[in-house]
Amino acid sequence: MSGNELNRAASPYLLQHKDNPVHWKEWGKEALALAQRSGKPILLSVGYAACHWCHIMAGESFEDPGTAAVMNDLFVNIKVDREERPDVDHLYMTALHALGQQGGWPLTMFLAPDGEPFWGGTYFPKQSRFGRASLVTVLRSVAEAYRDQPATVMKNKSALMQALRSQPPPDAAKLPDLSARTLDEASRRAASAMDPINGGLNGAPKFPNAALIELLFRGGKRLRDREMTDLGVLTLRRIAQGGIYDHLGGGFARYSVDARWLVPHFEKMLYDNAQLIELLALAFRDTGDGLFKLRIEETVGWLEREMTVDGAFAASLDADSEHVEGKFYVWSKGEIDGVLGETDAELFCQVYDVSAKGNWHDEHTGQSVNILNRLDTPEPSAEDEARLGAMRQKLLAARGARIRPGLDDKILTDWNALAVAALARASGLCGEPAWLRLAERVFDALLGLMQAPGEEGYLVHARRNERCGGKAFASDYAAMTMAALALLEARVAGEAGRGPDYLAKAGTWLGVLADHYAGPDGVLFMTAAEDGDIPVRLAPIADEATPNANGVYAASLVRMAAMTGDDRYRDTADRLFEAAQASLMRYPLGHCSLFNAFDLRLHGVEIVLAGEHVAELARAALQTPYLNRTLCLAAGLPDRHVAQHQERAAGRGAA
Repeated sequence: MSGNELNRAASPYLLQHKDNPVHWKEWGKEALALAQRSGKPILLSVGYAACHWCHIMAGESFEDPGTAAVMNDLFVNIKVDREERPDVDHLYMTALHALGQQGGWPLTMFLAPDGEPFWGGTYFPKQSRFGRASLVTVLRSVAEAYRDQPATVMKNKSALMQALRSQPPPDAAKLPDLSARTLDEASRRAASAMDPINGGLNGAPKFPNAALIELLFRGGKRLRDREMTDLGVLTLRRIAQGGIYDHLGGGFARYSVDARWLVPHFEKMLYDNAQLIELLALAFRDTGDGLFKLRIEETVGWLEREMTVDGAFAASLDADSEHVEGKFYVWSKGEIDGVLGETDAELFCQVYDVSAKGNWHDEHTGQSVNILNRLDTPEPSAEDEARLGAMRQKLLAARGARIRPGLDDKILTDWNALAVAALARASGLCGEPAWLRLAERVFDALLGLMQAPGEEGYLVHARRNERCGGKAFASDYAAMTMAALALLEARVAGEAGRGPDYLAKAGTWLGVLADHYAGPDGVLFMTAAEDGDIPVRLAPIADEATPNANGVYAASLVRMAAMTGDDRYRDTADRLFEAAQASLMRYPLGHCSLFNAFDLRLHGVEIVLAGEHVAELARAALQTPYLNRTLCLAAGLPDRHVAQHQERAAGRGAA
């Protein structure tokens, strides 16, 4: 079978390539069978819709008939959306790292017809430059090696598969046991790695690293170390004032290419904004600084205005418009003057770092432009701040006339569930019931949209335009469990009847994880045992841009034990911590979500509300940081629970 088959895809990223002259296939057993019948190796290209360098490689090579002819002649070509198939992406990115190469997207891997990798890279240019061979040169060299040097290819393949299958843990005998002391050491190590001036990890590029900021907040409270907490607050303040934040439309970009948070990689991802919402709420509750609550309000406004699809949230906004990264977001001083007029523009330019010479030189256009930011600019008076709000609205309206970046409008279960949990938690911390109502609406939409057809209690991972994008991953069930428990806590004193439903959903999804995803040691695999169209089933525990499923799972198990009085959930979490401890000890900063869950396990506090009139008590409890707090009703606990005695003595209400 020949021709480009991506016109049948649901993924916006794959649809971007449906008119390429490359004979792209979607990942699956049919494409692998075609490779085995043809005897050709596979060229696997993995990317995502908002990826700038994916667009560059597509424009240079995949849209070029000459390059496509070489690809079609020598390879079976498979295109994968990493957000739709994170298991495929993780497997072959791990293989690339095993080759000693730095990862990134687009990911370009060469596989034997059975799907086993033997070589790879990331972006390859159309023309050779800067010591990097052209794509066509690489294609011909790889195809020649596959044909003429089978022993070398087999050796590479065998070594990579052994590395993927074994992934031996560090020697646990040489490491101390996981304990409160090692948890404290992980927090101190995180603090020592932070930039004391700009926040974030030292150096550039800078990513938000939400789980690491949470580790700092937890460590600061546990150790009564204000400097540690302040490093987290500093990071969030610099992010909130930097160019990584969209000061007109709300929402945060994926990362900053510099050390000051000034120059973003302009794509906006749902998962970053979800995680930052709840961290900003913690910072607001800790400091009382209205900046943090304002950024949540603006980001929630952006989600509702620009990212809502079928009642849930879309995956991402592209970095590019008109084939130029960031063009939608940057300004010249003349443009600002033209929209605001001379008097208002003078104030705006002072506060938002706008000048005629610009603060960023765009290498793609050769122009010097301005990225709006408030990193090191004068603090305006309250009166001027009000004027600036009106100016931002004028500029936002003017920006709306520009050609917009592309929207990846697929709905991802795990990313949406992160947003639901964040909105529910931020609602209580900031006293904003509208955010809780939004969280409930999105959760209800997910229950309607992401239910696996004909399988009660089972989920799908992705959906777009009435089409489902495959079975759910462990991250989907873990995040949905977290979302359900966050909603249960937020609604513990209101809307009777919803609470037990949330608890039942959480119990069902934890059961699915235990029965279909957990290995013998309790660690979750990415995929269910019965789902198999990749050569190796991996069980990673390190965080990426999102918290690892195992960290989210462990924390939900601990909370579920508190909410039900069933110690079996806590025992399951303990098995997981024991299985993961060697990796946690060896590389703590790579496993922050598991350390955060371990902190909850050791230091979690159960707040039990008893009696008939507990609404005020619930509101007060919800304003305490959610990190190590589990809130529940005595009436929902089993008869043997110690709180039942307190329930009988509570009278009108007690906590």
